[in-house]
Amino acid sequence: MDSQVDQLSAPSVSTTPAPSRAAAPAATAKPAAPAAVVETTSDPPVNKMRRRIVWATVAGSLLTFFLMFVRFFLPRSILEPSSQFRIGSPNDYALGVDTKWQQQYRIWVTRTSDRLFVIYARCTHLGCTPDWKASENKFKCPCHGSGYDSEGINFEGPAPRPMDRAKVSLDAEGQILVDTGKLFEWPKGEPSHFDDDGAFIRV
Repeated sequence: MDSQVDQLSAPSVSTTPAPSRAAAPAATAKPAAPAAVVETTSDPPVNKMRRRIVWATVAGSLLTFFLMFVRFFLPRSILEPSSQFRIGSPNDYALGVDTKWQQQYRIWVTRTSDRLFVIYARCTHLGCTPDWKASENKFKCPCHGSGYDSEGINFEGPAPRPMDRAKVSLDAEGQILVDTGKLFEWPKGEPSHFDDDGAFIRV
């Protein structure tokens, strides 16, 4: 009987599960905004031209540097014209001074009554090229006024000595062979070499 009283006085514990919390309603998804349309515009012709100029400049610079680099390793050779050449037969020249080879070979051909020789057209003062003054029968240097007669002998101005003469000879065909690599001089105060073998041709 006591056990029944204890059962009646004890609080009853309900074993019924508590109702679960109601699930929260799902959040409604917002519709995605439409993507903005970006319109691309082509570059104006001015910008294209600038880019072309820049690239052309860069390419030109690189090519120049490359050529300079290659040239650095090449041998330094100077191409000079030959000092030996033919100027025709002695019969092609009359008495006096012939200036037709002045521009090409820097020489004058002078023929006298008994010889033919070649004067190297270089003033012995400072190396200028004199002019032949046919009316005055003399060579006149335009730089400092040195004067030479028809045989290249100085007689006025600062030139210290006569002009040099190139070596001349006749080849197997009778042509005049000139060699400006060998010059005959008449140094001031010294004997002349104008009568040496090779300084003239007898005619």
